Amino acid sequence: MPEKPVISESSRRIARNTVLLYFRMGVMMVIGLFTYRIILRALGVTDYGVYSAVGGVVTLFMLVMNTVAGAISRYITVGLGKGDMGRLKTIFGTSLVVMGAFCLVIALLTETIGLWYLNHKMVIPPERMGAAAVVLHTSLLVLVINLMSIPFTADINAHEHMGAYAWISILEAVLKLAVAAAVWFSSADKLVVYAWMLVAVALLSRGAYAAYSLRKFPEARGPWKAEKALIKEMGAFAGWNFMGSGAYMLNTQGINQLMNLFFGVGMNAARGVADKVEQVVRQFATNIALALNPALTKAYVSDNKEYAFELVCKGSKYYFWILWVLWVPFFTDADTLLRLWLGEVPPEAAFFTKLTLLCFVVDFTPATLNVLVQACGRIRRYYIWTSLVAVLAFPITYAAYKLGAPAWMGYVAFFGVYLIKAYVMIRVANKEAGLPIKKYWKEGLWPALCPGLMTLLVISGIPQLFPPQWWRILISIALGVATMAVTVWRYGMTEGEKAFVLSKLKRR
Repeated sequence: MPEKPVISESSRRIARNTVLLYFRMGVMMVIGLFTYRIILRALGVTDYGVYSAVGGVVTLFMLVMNTVAGAISRYITVGLGKGDMGRLKTIFGTSLVVMGAFCLVIALLTETIGLWYLNHKMVIPPERMGAAAVVLHTSLLVLVINLMSIPFTADINAHEHMGAYAWISILEAVLKLAVAAAVWFSSADKLVVYAWMLVAVALLSRGAYAAYSLRKFPEARGPWKAEKALIKEMGAFAGWNFMGSGAYMLNTQGINQLMNLFFGVGMNAARGVADKVEQVVRQFATNIALALNPALTKAYVSDNKEYAFELVCKGSKYYFWILWVLWVPFFTDADTLLRLWLGEVPPEAAFFTKLTLLCFVVDFTPATLNVLVQACGRIRRYYIWTSLVAVLAFPITYAAYKLGAPAWMGYVAFFGVYLIKAYVMIRVANKEAGLPIKKYWKEGLWPALCPGLMTLLVISGIPQLFPPQWWRILISIALGVATMAVTVWRYGMTEGEKAFVLSKLKRR
C-alpha cells in the first residue's frame, strides 16, 4: 500500500516528460525534414554517398555514445537514489576520465586504420578523395565532442530535466538547418563546408548541455576526482555494453561499408536516405525511452521489481505501437513519400526504407530488456550471448554478396538474426534480472503484435485498390491509424491504461 503514491508520481513524471519530449520531437522532425531535403539537393547523390560512406567509418563508433551514456546514466541514477553527493562527484569525475580514454582509443584507430581503409579500400571517385579525407577528420572531431559531453547529458537525463534536453535539442536542429542553408549558397566545396560546419554545431549544442549541467547540478561543478576502482568497474560495465552495441555497429555501418565495396557510392546514397528516415522514426521511440529508462532503473535498484517489470512490458508494447504506425505509410507508399519529401531519390531508396524500418522495429521493441539488465548490473552473460547471435548478420551478408546476392539481402540477414537475438534477450533477462517470461509475453509482446498484425492485414490491400497518388498516402495513414487505435484499445491496453486515457479525455 505505501508504495502506490510513489508509483503514481513516477508514472505522472514519465507522462509529463514524454509530452515534453514529443514536443521536442515534433519541432525537430519538421526542421529535420527541410534540413535533409536541402542537404541532399545541395550535395548531390555522389557527394552525399561519399559523406554517408566515409562518415560511416567514424559512425562505426557513434553507438559508443549510447553505450557509454547508458552506463554513465545508470551509475549517476543509482548515485542519485542513494543521495550521496560525494559519491556523485566521484562518479562524474570518473566518467570524464573514462570518456577521455575512449576518445583517445577511437582517435588512434580512426587516424590509422580508418585512414588506411579510406585510401586503399573504399570505392570513392578519385577527384573526391581530398574532400573524403576532410569528412573523415571532421567526423572524428564531432564524435570526440559528443563523447566528452556524455557525462553532462547523462546527468540531465538522470535528473529527468527533460525540458532542458528538449530545448537544447531544438537549438541543435535549428543550427543544422542554418548549416544546410549556408551549404546551399556556398560557392566553395560544399561537402567540405558541410563537414566543418557540423563541427561548429557540435561545439555549440554540446557546450549548451555542459553549461546547463554545470549550472544546475552540484556534482557536475566539481571539484572532480576519479577513483581507480570505479574506473575499472565503470570501464568494464561500459565495455560489456560496447560489446553489445559493437555487434549492431558491425551490422549497420559495417554492412554499409560492404555495400560500398560491392555496389559503390550510389548504393550508399540509397542506404543513406533510408537511414535518415530511420533517424526520424527513432526520435519517436527514444522520446519514450528517455522518459521511461530513469524510472525503470530507479524502480529496480530500489527493489521495486514488480514496477520495474511492468515498465519493461509497457515500454516494449509502446515502442512497437509507435514504430508500427510510422511504418504503415512507408509499407504502402515509400516511393511517393520520399519523392514528396526529397524530390529525386536513388532508385533503391524506397525499398531500402521499408526494410530499414522493419529491421528497426525488430531491434528496438525489446530495448527495455537492455535497461533492466543494466539496472541489475549482471550484464556479462547477457551481452556475451546476445552479441554472439547478433554478430552473425555481418558474415551472412558478406557471404551473400560474395555469391552475387542483391544489396537488400543485408537487411534480410539483419531481420532474421535480430529475431533470434530478441528471443535470447528474453531468456537471459529472465535468468539474470528475474523477468517473468510469461508476464513479458502476455503484457508486452502479445498486446503489441496482435494490433500490429491486424493493421498490416487491413492496409495490405491498399496498393492493389488505389493508384500511387498523394491521396493514397492519406487513405493508408487514416485507415492504418484507425485500425491500430481500435485494436490497441481492444487487445493491447490494460483496464488501468484505458481508465487513465478516459480520465484525461473527460478532463478535456
